[in-house]
Amino acid sequence: MWRSILSRQRCVPLRNFNAASASPLIQVLPLSNFILNPTLSTTPSSSLGFPQISLLSNNPRFFSQQIATQNEDGAVHLENDDVPVQNDDGNENVVGVEEEEQVYQFDDEKLEKVVFFLQNEEVSDDGSFESTLNHMDLNVHQDFLIKAIEKIEIVSVQNLVRFLNWVWSENSRKVTAQVLEFFVVTICNSGGSLRDKDVYSLWDLVKEIGEKENGVVNVAILNELVSSFSKLGKGKAALGVLEKFDGFQCVPDAESYYFTIEGLCRRLDFDLACSVCQKMIDAQRIPDGEKIGRMLSWLCKGEKVKEAHAVYMAAMENKMYPPLSSVGFLVGNLCHKNETVQLALELLNDIPAERRKRAIKPFSAVVRALCRIKDVDQAKELVLKMIADGPLPGNAVFNYVITGYSKVGEMGQAVEMLRLLESRGLKPDVYSYSVIASAYSNGGEMEEARKILEEAKKNHSKLSPVMYHTLIRGYCKLERFDEALELLTEMKDFGVRASADEYEKLIQSLCLKALDWEKAEKLQEEMKEKGLHLKGITRALVRAVKEAEKEAVEAQSESLVA
Repeated sequence: MWRSILSRQRCVPLRNFNAASASPLIQVLPLSNFILNPTLSTTPSSSLGFPQISLLSNNPRFFSQQIATQNEDGAVHLENDDVPVQNDDGNENVVGVEEEEQVYQFDDEKLEKVVFFLQNEEVSDDGSFESTLNHMDLNVHQDFLIKAIEKIEIVSVQNLVRFLNWVWSENSRKVTAQVLEFFVVTICNSGGSLRDKDVYSLWDLVKEIGEKENGVVNVAILNELVSSFSKLGKGKAALGVLEKFDGFQCVPDAESYYFTIEGLCRRLDFDLACSVCQKMIDAQRIPDGEKIGRMLSWLCKGEKVKEAHAVYMAAMENKMYPPLSSVGFLVGNLCHKNETVQLALELLNDIPAERRKRAIKPFSAVVRALCRIKDVDQAKELVLKMIADGPLPGNAVFNYVITGYSKVGEMGQAVEMLRLLESRGLKPDVYSYSVIASAYSNGGEMEEARKILEEAKKNHSKLSPVMYHTLIRGYCKLERFDEALELLTEMKDFGVRASADEYEKLIQSLCLKALDWEKAEKLQEEMKEKGLHLKGITRALVRAVKEAEKEAVEAQSESLVA
């Protein structure tokens, strides 16, 4: 019997039986405080006004069914000659056990039958399940229900749902908040055996209970259902549970919103997910940093970047810091659209100094995006800030700015960034030189382009075809064909194999501008030796120039003879 008393945390009223007038307040302490702590002394407590009891667990007389008896004169005598103690007023205090109702006694045989039945009964719709329970003649009690569920080793979700439904239909008063929560938690955490229809059946039953009994359905119960629907990919069902919170006089917490958003994102219903995010922000129910990080990833993948940014800002205001990887992912997605690049730049300020060393990816993404939208000066400022505060920029970051300045024609700034790169102990790569040389060539500044080429040849044994291609094209535009041919010959010395495009451009320029079909034919022969194919239209151009020149020569000879 005492085990049942402990499990239900019965309280022992401590009263002053001989006091002249009753105290307006009765101090009540859990029985376990007196039974389970053998170290309590018998020294009177200064705070409670009565002595503490020690070693009651070693005294079998404490568990007598009749703790104390009272004589006609009002004096209280303890059974088995227990010794009363005096309080500060000289009155005697005793400890008694007053139970509001008779202690529930487990029927072990019926308990085992129910456990066996719930574990082994095959589910059918012929009513045999409920009929069997009726024939067991069960005295349904809260402790009995919880004990039965605790003893089940193999959980049959369908049986538990039907068992709860049977209990509710037989005696609804026995389905308390504690019982319902215990059932729901057990069912929703049953693992792989949980099916869609089981959760829907459980939710229907919970709704029925909540609509008929106030205070039975609580937030923990509803959150378990939201979580289960989310795991099963039933986002709209999870949203349906969330929308019923008010009807059950419950207030959604951070978990409620999180699992609903998770379920909707799993269904790729990002519009509804964003509406729930806004409700979460308005209610200031913000999940922890790890969950915020997952939400940012889901929303970004659904191309809801602005909404993800709003969730991030709300989390930061509530000091719920998402992981650095999630922040980086958000920054990268903000950089995809021109109108949100500035938001990405602002987010970099939220990264703590001690974490910046590992944040090169988001910083690089912002530098690149700023150059893309032609805000190269802002990108340069960010690079200088990175040099001062970290993370230290590498070649790729410098190349973004060099490329940005080259595209807008600010070659002085581009070369300045190249020199800054070198001052940082970094070696400019072939790409850096190629970008600047190409920009100079496109602007007709062939001398400056040639200087960059010579510098690149000193630092790299193998150059890129792009650099030679742009310079050859630049010389051809200026009709400086000898220098173009010189570069074409030089290419192989630096590990660059001339492509058909280089030959084609040069042959066309020789034919159209210089009318030098002889050099064009030599280049055509080189192409054949290297296995390159010249387009038919270009070959026809060479022949046409050659024939035109012969006709001109013949016409000139005839005029001289005449």
